[in-house]
Amino acid sequence: MAGERVRWGVLATGGIAGAFTADLIDLPDAEVVAVASRTEESAKAFAERFGIPRAYGDWESLAADEDVDVVYVATPHSAHRTAAGLCLEAGRNVLCEKAFTLNSREAEDLVGLAKERGSFLMEAMWMYCNPLIRQLKALVDEGAIGEVRTVQADFGLSGPFPPTHRLRDPAQGGGALLDLGVYPVSFAHLLLGEPSEVMARAVLSDESVDLQTGMLLSWESGALASLHCSLVGGTSTSASVTGSEGRIDIPSGFFHADRFVLHRDGRDPQEFTASAADGTQASLKHEAIEVMRCLNAGETESPLVPLDGTLAVMRTLDAVRNRVGVTYPGEAAPL
Repeated sequence: MAGERVRWGVLATGGIAGAFTADLIDLPDAEVVAVASRTEESAKAFAERFGIPRAYGDWESLAADEDVDVVYVATPHSAHRTAAGLCLEAGRNVLCEKAFTLNSREAEDLVGLAKERGSFLMEAMWMYCNPLIRQLKALVDEGAIGEVRTVQADFGLSGPFPPTHRLRDPAQGGGALLDLGVYPVSFAHLLLGEPSEVMARAVLSDESVDLQTGMLLSWESGALASLHCSLVGGTSTSASVTGSEGRIDIPSGFFHADRFVLHRDGRDPQEFTASAADGTQASLKHEAIEVMRCLNAGETESPLVPLDGTLAVMRTLDAVRNRVGVTYPGEAAPL
């Protein structure tokens, strides 16, 4: 489908689905042709809001719609395996929100299914598609700060979230780790790959989901990552990577970075900033642009968000949950 307009379906109608759809309709090569929800009422309201021609009150109808080139799955992550799997089984390409699934077993199921069907599959890790994060990674890969020694990143919200909120609901994969911690973990993976050892401590809620979690990851190179996520305290959402010859700091909002500062020994600090087109909200557009580039090129996965990397992140999240004792209904202990 090289050079063709890409027709999108949106599965779910929550806040992130709305934000992504708003960005999609601003892209000249994208067309949102259908939306699905568990209820027809919700689907129709979403369709009217964004001018989408077809609204389905069930997921199966969207998955079966042959006019849809790719489905954006924006359900809670507890439903990602079912929703994305349904679309892949029907021959649709899929962009699936993060955390990609509840655990690595489910993630492996989806990746295996996509490969079996020859369909495109990508985790919606918009941070990886942000041009400024790509520039930061290139600098690190080129040796701008020498050999990486430490990574630090945090993501916390002040709350408070009541027990009825999805973030505290075990049935929806609640807790800080899968919703927020996936970003610091993915940032460390982007720079260092999969760790050789994982240590973690958490404070659990009465519902047995993590209210805040601290992680220490280590690599055979000697590198360490200190990461934190929280539902009970708003953090700076800052990140830094320190090497043998310098440091890069993202002062705030690292997962949608619009600036970072490169510090190198014996030199003045150098600031890198995003262009107006690469601002915070535009990061969702870059994610969509990457999906459409892959589809038009006939690629079944993105080099920016490779499936092996997604699986590695899920294994690390599993390891953290094993250390802190968080499991979800119907789930055996994570790997």
